[in-house]
Amino acid sequence: MASKYDLTQRIAPQLDRHLVFPLLEFLQERGLYAEEDILKAKIELLNHTNMVDYAMDIHKSLYHSEDVPQEMVERRVEVVARLKSLEEAAAPIVTFLQNPNAVQELRAEKQHNLQMLNDRYQIGTEQIEALYQYAKFQFECGNYSGAADYLYQYRDLSMNSERSLSALWGKLAAEILMQNWDTALEELNRLKEIIDSKNFSSPLNQVQGRIWLMHWSLFIFFNNENGRTQIIDLFNQDKYLNAIQTNAPHLLRYLTTAFIVNKRRRPQFKDFIKVIQQEQHSFEDPITEFLACVYVNYDFDEAQKKMKVCEEVILNDPFLGKRVEEGSFTIVPLRDEFLENARLFMFETYCHIHQRIDMGVLAEKLNLNYDEAERWIVNLIKTSKLDAKIDSQTGIIYPYMIHNEIRGSYGYLSIKVEFAHTEF
Repeated sequence: MASKYDLTQRIAPQLDRHLVFPLLEFLQERGLYAEEDILKAKIELLNHTNMVDYAMDIHKSLYHSEDVPQEMVERRVEVVARLKSLEEAAAPIVTFLQNPNAVQELRAEKQHNLQMLNDRYQIGTEQIEALYQYAKFQFECGNYSGAADYLYQYRDLSMNSERSLSALWGKLAAEILMQNWDTALEELNRLKEIIDSKNFSSPLNQVQGRIWLMHWSLFIFFNNENGRTQIIDLFNQDKYLNAIQTNAPHLLRYLTTAFIVNKRRRPQFKDFIKVIQQEQHSFEDPITEFLACVYVNYDFDEAQKKMKVCEEVILNDPFLGKRVEEGSFTIVPLRDEFLENARLFMFETYCHIHQRIDMGVLAEKLNLNYDEAERWIVNLIKTSKLDAKIDSQTGIIYPYMIHNEIRGSYGYLSIKVEFAHTEF
């Protein structure tokens, strides 16, 4: 059941194969699939890379044997030989780049740089392209740090715009894999600017570029302090949202989650509800369905059921289920924020359409016991400027007339709190 909502098979084709490894590691840790299946998937990925030693280790774990197939041994010999060959081809420019005084002279206009490189160091286009091949091979070997450095240098020297774009994708992947989130965000923004430019290769390639960019961005946005705002800024743009709706509707899970846990997107959120309404019959995901239950169908019983499933979805999603160790406890911050705000969404909407609310009924819909629900609502009234009256003897909540003004993060009602027969 847990694997029912796993999106890895939809997301993986839009990623560089190296970026799939962190997803498989997460799934392996969560036990969503059989250990054997995960290891086989890893080997299948590794067969298309130069990470031969890693492939051998996985093979030994999978088959519980120190012996590995002869083709793996031969493949390793080939990789080592190819690496040495590329290293020799790129040696002149690598040596040059290791000379800080010489590199300083490259601050001038690029064409002049190339002429200077050729005249003084006998480094021309052939050597520059050798640097790209060497960097790419380093990346395929899993040396992401070295690859990132060489790809950066290559982009600074190359006049080949198509190859420079490939180098930028490689640099982004390397920074993600090294978890350099700030640098990765900078590369992501550079790519976006290129993809959105009017002289990009073709409309079809532009759409595909946006699809790739959004998938790769998930690593960054869910590991960045302002990521839940940044993902809305990117995914909710018309051109990107259209690409999602037509080519990658599964990304609505992440945009919906960002809207739910974000506290400063109310105007955009209202427009996004229309998208959820349009897509509710063409794409099924517990998180988008929860939002549709609350804001489109006003089905709170179903929303309650979806909220329970949403918790499971978040825990088992490689991007949403990030874990943090706090002392002897492991917490999933986004899960906790999601559930808190999901309850808030339900309570707020419930107040909009009811003049009298039974605390016991509401507690059930919020997946809380009676005492938890009462404490939660009282705290909400105190901290969120909610306009309501609670009669603790009868267990009835009386929402006052809801004003249209938007307050705080979710358009909370203006403050006018009364406590009837309470000791709080």
